Amino acid sequence: MRAYAVADATGLVKLDAMENPYSLPADLARELGQRLSQVALNRYPPSDPAQFKRELAQAVAAPAGCGLMLGNGSDELIHLMIQACARPGRADASVVLMPTPGFAMVEISARLDGSRFVGVPLRRDFELDRDAMLTAIDEHRPGLVFIAYPNNPTGNLYARADVEAVLDCAPGLVVIDEAYAPFAQDSWMPDLARRPRLVVLRTLSKLGLAGIRLGYACADPCWIEPFEKVRPPYNVGVLTLATAQFLLPHLAVLEAQAAAIRAERARVLRALRTLGAQHGSPQAFDSAANFLLFRVPDPDRIFAGLRERGILLKNVSAFHPLLAGCLRVTIGTVQENDDFLQALGSLL
Repeated sequence: MRAYAVADATGLVKLDAMENPYSLPADLARELGQRLSQVALNRYPPSDPAQFKRELAQAVAAPAGCGLMLGNGSDELIHLMIQACARPGRADASVVLMPTPGFAMVEISARLDGSRFVGVPLRRDFELDRDAMLTAIDEHRPGLVFIAYPNNPTGNLYARADVEAVLDCAPGLVVIDEAYAPFAQDSWMPDLARRPRLVVLRTLSKLGLAGIRLGYACADPCWIEPFEKVRPPYNVGVLTLATAQFLLPHLAVLEAQAAAIRAERARVLRALRTLGAQHGSPQAFDSAANFLLFRVPDPDRIFAGLRERGILLKNVSAFHPLLAGCLRVTIGTVQENDDFLQALGSLL
């Protein structure tokens, strides 16, 4: 294994990590600073910030009676759910199943927590292979199935009927990771009321708060309770809680930024396809996230050339055979996107 690598973006247009490129409005940032100056840094955070969780559940329209668990980003919650279900060292070790390519931290956590990871390849068009998924579920009887909706790094939303089929046949929990919900405008949150083995996983990172590292899982309380047993005490710090609680009434500001990113996503996709028509590449794929995946004949050359021109993307071409030739670009500001498109055009 290797440590999770984060590229140095000093001096570069940073389009590699699916971050919201916009800062908070100045007046809101000042008010937040005043609020944070009053936080008692000498005290531990509450073990169970019940009032904040109630406010968060209301803000995200979680169904009544739904349990909610907080994590240091959704990464920690993925680890904790797998850890709670793992049976390391046993012949019947628990199985974690996920369509691939998918979010890398799921496989990493499964292996570190002593579970057996099973990856089920997507179809060539990046859609769920329903038959392969159902066959793998029947064969391996996974305790946890993870489905990113939309998927990272491909960006697409799977057909709901295919996800429904997985939910119908999975013997354990199905975790639907909605990290990119602000850009997809489609959610399984309302289904929690009728799906007792469904977990909806979200984060505030992509909405514009990547720096505070706050994720949350929504599920039937009968699952949240055992997950809480493996959660470290004080895993969410006081500054994170104070920031999130302050901003909950101002989510419209972040949602407006998400709308601007969605508009730019459509513009950049059109521009990439125009370049493809002119030069024979790139091949750009539809996306419901805040990034676009595109394929070029020589991804290493294009990636290096963009970096030389001050643009940092993510080279995912070696991550999975289905991603051969692919690069992933985060949607930035209008100027950042124009800089990227101009640099890419000069390399084709």
